[in-house]
Amino acid sequence: MDILEALYTTRAMRRVERTPIPTDVQALILDAAVRAPSGGNTQNWRFLLVDDPALIAQLAPLYREAVDLLWEHVYKDRLDAARANPEDPESKQFQRIVSSVEHAAEEFARYPLLLFGFVQHDPTGGSIFPAIWSAMLAARSRGVGSTLTSVLLFKSAEVLDLLGVPADEGWIMAGCVTFGYPTGRWGVAPRRPVEEVAHRNQWGAPLGFAVDGPLWPEP
Repeated sequence: MDILEALYTTRAMRRVERTPIPTDVQALILDAAVRAPSGGNTQNWRFLLVDDPALIAQLAPLYREAVDLLWEHVYKDRLDAARANPEDPESKQFQRIVSSVEHAAEEFARYPLLLFGFVQHDPTGGSIFPAIWSAMLAARSRGVGSTLTSVLLFKSAEVLDLLGVPADEGWIMAGCVTFGYPTGRWGVAPRRPVEEVAHRNQWGAPLGFAVDGPLWPEP
């Protein structure tokens, strides 16, 4: 697969089949993760695959509660605004996101594979997130969809207890990735133009060029 195709089309895939992920694909996911850059080459990360349906079923209520907290606190104002003006294009887009996340919350127990990423004594995420992204790209190369979620941090203590993570060794849960063969289509996600979110040399200064739509496939 072309690297740009992987980069441009690896979007959140929350609607997936229950089909198990083969061991060789799981191996590729983890091997790609550990090849990612690591600050000082410390490799102070740990990865935990979860495919035990009973364990995932125990994690599912925690995910449901965490998503509820997300709507009640982090996204409350945005959700209220979307409900107050449902025909606004931004409201429609946000409601689609809400629907997708709600689907994940309702179907969490049916995900065939989860990957938890942990880092030791490093809250910056400078090493663990490149590794997690590499894992997601590796999955994409084999047709497996994924979604990174950090919402379980709301329930970190309970999650770490269920997963048997030592409480006294400084391990920080960076996030959880759900994996599965998608029921939807891969595609380039719509985003604000780069010139609206990027500057040059000084904050707020013009970037100096504009990008008229995605650069993959080549216009």
